[in-house]
Amino acid sequence: MKRRKFIHNSMAAGAALSVSFPLSARLLRPGAATDLTDLSATELSMAIRERQVSCVEVMQAYLDKIHRYNPVYNAIISLADDADLLRQAAEADAALDRGEYRGWMHGMPHAIKDLGPLKGFRYTLGSPMFTNRTAVEDGMVAARIRQQGAIFIGKTNTPEFGLGSQSYNPIFGATGSAYNPNLTAGGSSGGAACGLGTRMLPVADGGDMMGSLRNPGAFNNVIGFRPTTNVVSGEGDAENRLLSTSGPMGRNTRDLIQLLQTLAPDTDFSGLAPLNLNGVRIGWMGDLEKYLPMEAGILGLCEASLKKVADAGGEVAPVQPRFAPSDLWESWTTLRHHGRMDMLEYYEVPENRALLKPELIWEIEQGLGLKDQEVARANTLRGEWYAELDRLFQSWDFLVLPSAQVFPFPKDIHWPKEINGRSMDTYHRWMEVVVPGSLGGIPVINVPVGFDPQGRPMGMQVMGEFGNDRRVIEFALAYEQITTHLGVRPELVAGKN
Repeated sequence: MKRRKFIHNSMAAGAALSVSFPLSARLLRPGAATDLTDLSATELSMAIRERQVSCVEVMQAYLDKIHRYNPVYNAIISLADDADLLRQAAEADAALDRGEYRGWMHGMPHAIKDLGPLKGFRYTLGSPMFTNRTAVEDGMVAARIRQQGAIFIGKTNTPEFGLGSQSYNPIFGATGSAYNPNLTAGGSSGGAACGLGTRMLPVADGGDMMGSLRNPGAFNNVIGFRPTTNVVSGEGDAENRLLSTSGPMGRNTRDLIQLLQTLAPDTDFSGLAPLNLNGVRIGWMGDLEKYLPMEAGILGLCEASLKKVADAGGEVAPVQPRFAPSDLWESWTTLRHHGRMDMLEYYEVPENRALLKPELIWEIEQGLGLKDQEVARANTLRGEWYAELDRLFQSWDFLVLPSAQVFPFPKDIHWPKEINGRSMDTYHRWMEVVVPGSLGGIPVINVPVGFDPQGRPMGMQVMGEFGNDRRVIEFALAYEQITTHLGVRPELVAGKN
């Protein structure tokens, strides 16, 4: 079958089987040219495996798109040489000729978030201390993705040491949103999310401590999933929950599931199907009774999307935890600052300290000033929050909050200093909305809720009980069936030749 004919048929099949192929012809603008980069990762994987397209064709299509748009959006950094990538793609085709299939990502281009090592590529963490460092071996995420046959094309941009929900650093600059390159892509997985939204990547990996898979997902109209914190790493349990985790991002939930299975090979994510929403109980937490300042329009978009869930049979009602939000913030910031003590080696060397961004220096100094009893109180509060979440999930299947308190803002602003006239007293206070999920170590998925009149995207966090990742993902599959937000594609801005 000819390549173009295959793409046409694949897209047509996706229109009929929207669960299997959610990014299909129905999502393309009338008159838009069909391109290999328009195929979902799941469709692309199938096309390569069935030899309907070659790995060389796929690589060339993605490189063409990257060279055209990445100079404007700055999602992918440390890009490898075209000739070498095409050579690797040709070798992947030759392997298929020999009957060797390496995995579902066989011959597909992929870029690792620059907070993780990837053998042979620059490993900067966005810090000028490591501008010229090259990784000598793969980290866990890269190794697992390599085992599935991916071809690594480069890295994705991130803020310095991953700190802050705005992907800028002094080495590579700032990453723009797929929907407006003058606005931030969010962070810290901003390059990953922008790469997905612009179709410069089929899927993307990231990490999430304080919303780093959720906020960029919202700002680029893609799906971002923070798994239960022991799913990918295998570390911790219900009583000992990590503060951060690696996780997947996808243009749709089916693609996300594929990458999640790769990142978490010891957990079975097969057989996932859209959740029957009839009778599903959803607690809408909103702005925590005005505790959280919200930019105008965010709550309305979330509530409009929740109405669609209610129309499909879900039971949506307001709910508030029996827990002071200020105690959540106290516990979170104390534990976060305490964790920065593993970066003292940078702070204590004057020439290195001079290279650190002010926000990191502030975090380290906050950690240095902590007393043992403050850390103990933070852990006590965290345990009490676990218990409150357990109580809430006895009555509710899911808890929902917006994914951010502001829409994407100009990328030359490091962080919002105020929201609706309320001053932000720290560089991350504007992302306080993600703390309930992060502190709980629970599975949280960002799903899109649409756009404001300026065309800025937004999402909402759907939180599930600790360890119940499957049900959270199945909600997202059902949500895709009753909404059309993922079908709104950006008008991309090309770089100058």
